[in-house]
Amino acid sequence: MTASPSSIHVVGGGLAGTEAAWQLAQAGLPVVLHEMRPVKTSPAHHSEHLAELVCSNSFGAQASDRASGLLHEELRQLGSIIIQTANQHAVPAGGALAVDRAVFSQTLTETLATHPLIELRREEVPRIPADCITVLTTGPLTSEALAADLERFTGQAYMSFFDAASPIVIGESIDHETAFRASRYDRGEAAYLNCPMNQAQYLQFWQALCTAEQAELKDFERETAKFFEACLPIEEMARRGEDTMRYGPLKPVGLFDKRLGAFDDPANRGQKPYAVVQLRQEDKAGQLWNMVGFQTNLRWGEQKRVFRMIPGLEKAEFVRMGVMHRNTFINSPELLSAGLQFKTRPTLLAAGQLVGTEGYTAAAAGGWLAGTNAARVARGLPLLTLPVTTMMGALFDFISSADAKSFQPMPPNFGILPALPQRIRNKRERYGHYRDRALADLQTWATAQQLELTSALAVSA
Repeated sequence: MTASPSSIHVVGGGLAGTEAAWQLAQAGLPVVLHEMRPVKTSPAHHSEHLAELVCSNSFGAQASDRASGLLHEELRQLGSIIIQTANQHAVPAGGALAVDRAVFSQTLTETLATHPLIELRREEVPRIPADCITVLTTGPLTSEALAADLERFTGQAYMSFFDAASPIVIGESIDHETAFRASRYDRGEAAYLNCPMNQAQYLQFWQALCTAEQAELKDFERETAKFFEACLPIEEMARRGEDTMRYGPLKPVGLFDKRLGAFDDPANRGQKPYAVVQLRQEDKAGQLWNMVGFQTNLRWGEQKRVFRMIPGLEKAEFVRMGVMHRNTFINSPELLSAGLQFKTRPTLLAAGQLVGTEGYTAAAAGGWLAGTNAARVARGLPLLTLPVTTMMGALFDFISSADAKSFQPMPPNFGILPALPQRIRNKRERYGHYRDRALADLQTWATAQQLELTSALAVSA
């Protein structure tokens, strides 16, 4: 097949690119899908197949009252080729949607390569195509040449670095009887939640942190890690000395609990904590809180065990665990709309880990939206954005509106959804209400957009 002058180009054959190309072809538009493997390999991939799963064979929990499961259901109803193929090649995995990794990728490769409207080109794309509608889905291992071109296009440093990110906690799960609101030296509004520790609590926490089990890094990540002394994992900081954290992110200086008295009361100043863990608001609604300075490479189970030793976080619900890996993503809040279109170039869209979403299902969701909107750009139609009460809509609203100065990748989670009108303490019941609202709003939205959904709720709670 020879590309039509009006062909839309999708750069990157991962999960997002595969989904985007499929949605474009389903819309009746010719697509050129560029994948550099096997002409140029990456340190994470092992085959030349499209949509290769490199970290796990699991798409996460499939019950629809789980964040990943709700995203599965939304994509299933929207006709996602990734979720459809995953369901076809599912393997037993308890409550998770896991697949036969090799067969899954091979099936998608054959499906797209034989589609009459899709041309699969095995080549590296060193520059952003300038004369056509393009969807960038090159993932966290974007080639150096294309990354450099993206830097030139955006006019800002491309966010390619060894990423040691802090955990994020749902605000409702924080004990506000223990944690207090304050900013250091009472400057400005009380913007942080502060979890105070006495000396005994701090020493117990420090010892647990020093002995907690770390996750293994891949070889190419291990080489990169040594260059990031300025962004030390909290456990490495702890190992450097008993008081290192107290002179770093846990320093108690200038932090006072006003519940104990006036800020300028000398008696109150005597109540200064021995150490303080600060949490910074992560979203506009104040439902998500980032553990300041707690970038970490601990295993996820160890993170939950050790971080729940912090006063106020004993029952913390984590929507994102701390991670430490090579990551590459753009500063989406500055660059993208919620429809995944670049603000300065309407013919350029992006999706996948490149835009700051985490996880296989989120990559497929971005591919669906970017591919669907690229087709609408080609036809002169307004771009789609999903309701923020859906998991897809909330995820893309978050990455396009978060604080650009502290933007970090985000997985699907219930903390990014607008709060329910009523407070529901039971977590499972609360998540069920989120699901019911999301799927009802998706149906209403699809009807208004004249989109036909597939049968509802194939996987129930």
